[in-house]
Amino acid sequence: QVQLVESGGGLVQAGGSLRLSCAASGRSFSSYALGWFRQPPGKEREFVAGINWGGSKTYYAEIVKGRFTISRDNAKNTVYLQMNSLKPEDTAVYYCAAVRFGSGNAHLNEYDYWGQGTQVTVSS
Repeated sequence: QVQLVESGGGLVQAGGSLRLSCAASGRSFSSYALGWFRQPPGKEREFVAGINWGGSKTYYAEIVKGRFTISRDNAKNTVYLQMNSLKPEDTAVYYCAAVRFGSGNAHLNEYDYWGQGTQVTVSS
């Protein structure tokens, strides 16, 4: 069992930055691939970024590539999402998710564990 708790969301102006954190409890954190997803108002949940269980590969949605960076700290059981150059269209609830021995590029249906989400609002 893995429990995930996101933090770091908030209100920011366009062009600003936020860093989201997702702290995991449970064993063998390093064996889990981790992903960040988001759900804009009235839309479906979508992939944002992922990192494989070994930490050697990262994946990004085209719309965030070059602006967002995913990283993990296995010693702290935490995955991060650094978000720069934020745009109003980045406004969403952001979720982290985990799947054991995943590639980091999995479909959201393949993730076994989800956090409760953190709201990110970008004002224009």
